[in-house]
Formats: sequence, structure tokens, C-alpha cells
Amino acid sequence: MTRKLFGTDGVRGTANTYPMTAEMALRIGAAVGRYFRQDKSVAHRVVIGKDTRLSGYMFENALTAGLTSTGMNVLLLGPVPTPAVGLLTPSMRADLGVMISASHNHAHDNGIKFFGPDGFKLSDEVELEIEKLIESGVEPVKAGSIGRAKRIDDGRFRYVERVKSTFPQGMRLDGIKVVIDCANGAGYRAAPEVLWELGAEVIPVGVAPDGHNINEECGSTKPQVAADTVLAHGADVGICLDGDADRVILIDETGHVADGDQIMALLAARWADEGRLAGGALVATVMSNLGLERFMESKGLRLERTGVGDRYVVERMRRGGFNLGGEQSGHIVMTDYATTGDGLMAGLQFLAEMVRTDHKASELVHSFEKVPQLLKNVRYADVQAPLEEASVKTAISDAEVQLNGKGRLLIRKSGTEPLIRVMAECEDPALLERTVDSIVDAVSAVVSS
Repeated sequence: MTRKLFGTDGVRGTANTYPMTAEMALRIGAAVGRYFRQDKSVAHRVVIGKDTRLSGYMFENALTAGLTSTGMNVLLLGPVPTPAVGLLTPSMRADLGVMISASHNHAHDNGIKFFGPDGFKLSDEVELEIEKLIESGVEPVKAGSIGRAKRIDDGRFRYVERVKSTFPQGMRLDGIKVVIDCANGAGYRAAPEVLWELGAEVIPVGVAPDGHNINEECGSTKPQVAADTVLAHGADVGICLDGDADRVILIDETGHVADGDQIMALLAARWADEGRLAGGALVATVMSNLGLERFMESKGLRLERTGVGDRYVVERMRRGGFNLGGEQSGHIVMTDYATTGDGLMAGLQFLAEMVRTDHKASELVHSFEKVPQLLKNVRYADVQAPLEEASVKTAISDAEVQLNGKGRLLIRKSGTEPLIRVMAECEDPALLERTVDSIVDAVSAVVSS
């Protein structure tokens, strides 16, 4: 049986449209509550965080109703980054952590992510068991056993102190001017606080959420405003988070944008020099640039690739005993510090390198030359399966023949949006464009027919 509700990062979709309805959120809450409340003789608790989307209020209430109906006690954190939920779940001795967020998606979308009692995201197997409970229905507890819900006021402050503790002891950011773009999302208060308390001169961007403007022309997927702000203020560096603050994109003092691959390359090389890169390897996904793989090999290190999704990166890290991994999109996972990607923590590690080396950001954000890479997306209706069409399969086969020995091709369905992602790498820009466009055209023809 395959999962129907869960994608690569929880349940996600357009708010008030299946599966992201209040009714379904209530059923999901009851199912996860039943799954994690195995021992009914003891009290069980769950922490719930959210980002700044207007629909977060609706899903917070619906999930709380479902969870308390199964006897779970709910602790409501309010707007906090996703990594804060991962950290606070074990810290507060909770059986379950829930984050209400659609990450980098627009405000009309929302999602529900789950963390187990160890602070790590749930496995495919656990999600499948939860889906079975959703389908079969969950019997509520007796009236006297209904759970309680209460607001937790210090969740953000606990997270802020934890993040600051990952910065090298005794090191300060005095004299460094930092633009921090919080995408009008979950990190809009915590991120500027951390940077200011460590001594930086902080120029905030995207810190005025109104329920509708999360990720709107700002954040890690739209870094141009932050880049312009860096140049306008003569800042030393820009840090761009996404809506739930588990991703980061960096901007150097010239306005150049650096993705997760460059950040991982810098950290991997530094950690290897210090003898603390566990297993001599970095874990990344199939989307990471071939240039990163070549860089790692040049250092006598390995790149371990996984499927797309930071959850799969973390699973591979835990199985192999590795402590550094991430995605090109900006998820940087450092299991010495956190259980999931943390954009703010990764940004602090970069700032620490600037202080330690006394180098400008531009001297640190370009560890390797990228192999030309092209990614294009085609949106499709949920009822369609364009990759199963003969014409699309033929186009993919022809492109693979053309790229054989010259590059790399990756076609996949997004796990968070109804998109077909077509990505290729090739040293020949003309061949790169031609092969990607041939597949995009084939998929588009099927989608629009």
C-alpha cells in the first residue's frame, strides 16, 4: 500500500481544499493522537507550532480538537520555525511534534508536518500506519479522559537560546552588518533577535506578516529584495529564510546569491579540516549539482545522494552516522545541533566562518564551479499522470540518449506541489536547453490536451 495523503514533507495542499480542510485536519489529529497514545495509563502531550498563514488558525484549532479527542494534551507554541518544533518535542518530553506550514509555498497553501518523540520527522512506514487509522476512523476517549490544550509563551525564547548556543563560544558578530529576510514567515521574530543578541547590526526584511504575504516576493525563493537591500545598505552579508525558516540562501556583499550546495561545500570542507565531518561524507539529494560532487572528491571526501526531500537526507544521515547534509534549495541539516534543516543555524555557521577567517562573504560562497544546470516546472491537474504517457516517455528516452556521457537528467513529480520537475546538467548549454525543453514540451502537450 502506498501513501495517499503524505508527500515528501507531510500533508500539503491548498487551504480549504482536500486534503487541507478543517475536517481532514481533525481526522489527522485524531489518527496521530491514537497512534502515539499507546499507553493510556500515562499522560501524553504534543507540541504544535505554525507559521504565519491565515489558515494556520483554522488548522491549529482542528488539529487540537482531534488530538484532545484521543486524550492527548496539546501545547500550542504559536508562530515558531519548523526546527523549533523538532527541538522542543524531545526537550518538552512530548510524544509528538506538529508543524503547520507549507514552507516556501504561497499563502493560499498550507501543510502539516510531524515529528516523533525523538524530534525527527516520521518515517514512510509510520505515515502509512497513520493513513490507515485515518481511513478506518478513530474511536474517541471517554469524556473524563479528553486532553487539555494550553498556550506556551516561552517556546520562541527556548529556541532562540538553543540557536545561539550553536555559535562558537566567545565569538561575536560585532561590526558585521547583516540583512535578514524572514519571508514574512515563522522566523520573523526569532531570527533578528538571535543576530542582534550576538552583536550584529541587523537590517530586517520580510518581518511584517499579515497572514497573506508569506514568501511573497521575499525569502529564500525570491532573494532579489534582500540582494538589493544588501547593496543599498552596504551590508556584509544577506541571509534569506523561507516561510518556516528551515531553509537558507546566502547573499554576499556584491549581491551574488549562493544556494545550499555552496553552503554545504564550505561547511563540509571546514568540518573535514577540523576532523569533525562524520564518516568523511556529505549527504545531499539527486538535485545537488555535479560540481559539488567533484568538489567533495577533490577533498578526498564523499557525496552520498538520496531522493529529494530533507527527510530522506536525515534518514540517510542517521543510518550512516553522518552529521552534515542538505539540499540545494537550502535545507542544511547539522545533526550535531538539530534534528532537521535549520536556516538560521546554518546562517550562523557561515557568519562564524566570516569571523574566524576574516574573509568577506564573497570569498566564502564560491567553493566550486557549478556544472550548468537547468530546471523547469510544468503544472498539472491532480487527476493527471503525465509521466505515464507514451509521448512523454519517448521524449525522456530520446533526451537520455542525447545526454549519454555528457550530462545528467532527472524528471520527477514534486512531493509538495502538483508540478513535474525537469532538471538536467550538461557542460554544453545548447544541448542542456534542448533536452530540457523537449521534455517540457512533451509534458505540456499532455497536460493541456
